[in-house]
Amino acid sequence: MREEIESWRALEKRVRDALELAQLGDESLRQDLEEEVAAIESELDRRSLLAMFSGRYDAGDALLAIHAGAGGTDSQDWAEMLQRMYLRWAERHGYETEVLDLSPGEEAGIKSVTIAVNGQYAYGYLRSEKGVHRLVRLSPFDAAHRRHTSFALVEVLPQIAMDDPEVEINPNDLRVDVFRSSGAGGQNVQKNATAVRITHLPTGIVVTCQNERSQLQNRENAMRVLRARLLELKLAEQEKELADLRGEYVKAEWGSQIRSYVLHPYQMVKDHRTGYETGNAQAVLDGDLDAFMEAYLRQAPPSEGA
Repeated sequence: MREEIESWRALEKRVRDALELAQLGDESLRQDLEEEVAAIESELDRRSLLAMFSGRYDAGDALLAIHAGAGGTDSQDWAEMLQRMYLRWAERHGYETEVLDLSPGEEAGIKSVTIAVNGQYAYGYLRSEKGVHRLVRLSPFDAAHRRHTSFALVEVLPQIAMDDPEVEINPNDLRVDVFRSSGAGGQNVQKNATAVRITHLPTGIVVTCQNERSQLQNRENAMRVLRARLLELKLAEQEKELADLRGEYVKAEWGSQIRSYVLHPYQMVKDHRTGYETGNAQAVLDGDLDAFMEAYLRQAPPSEGA
């Protein structure tokens, strides 16, 4: 809180100083003042966006899961492209990332991946990415080089503390299985059973983690994911109860895409919820997602758990 207050006081001082310089009427200071005013406006825009992060978990860490959809190798390659896109976005923002679980594709790409994204407002930003993402391109896996459409599902969950009262887990409700990690073969395959699969018996939720060499670490990571999924389930039930009273509940599931990435016959990325689009698809795939996130946050309702 001290850091937050001091940052606002520093901005307030910059505004006062700029006003005092402007009142001097010195024409030689005009360019410097214009640059400072532009910088202050930019900072205010950034802070107005942060003010939208009013949900209980918006300021915290996130779990990002990507699942390849129907479409075989093309969709698995698309899931890996999305993984790269989000890792690059996180790097730009100085967030720490950790791959908790990864299931590789048979020929290329990945079937699924779960990534922990740690840093301030990670969940607040990433919740705009939840949904089905669609890719249209000339397939590099088609001998005839025909145009293919691929789909991948992106899930975003808040990471919560072990002592968060929202989620209580009874150890008797868990079935824990250990197995050898899968991989591409060779030296990467673990000889010991270090991968962990945890089944939450009351809900049927299953989580796996196999990216660490230690069974204990994989178990801890699996519990992190399980807690997040149980919280998501609880928030969805609360949302359904409220929406049922208003008569507007629609179950969140596979369906129409939230965003399309077109690489052929032209280049365009368009968000179907906000209408925001850009012709620079490569920049987006390289992690330039901020404009899409901001457009969503400026029109979306407060996040779950607000």
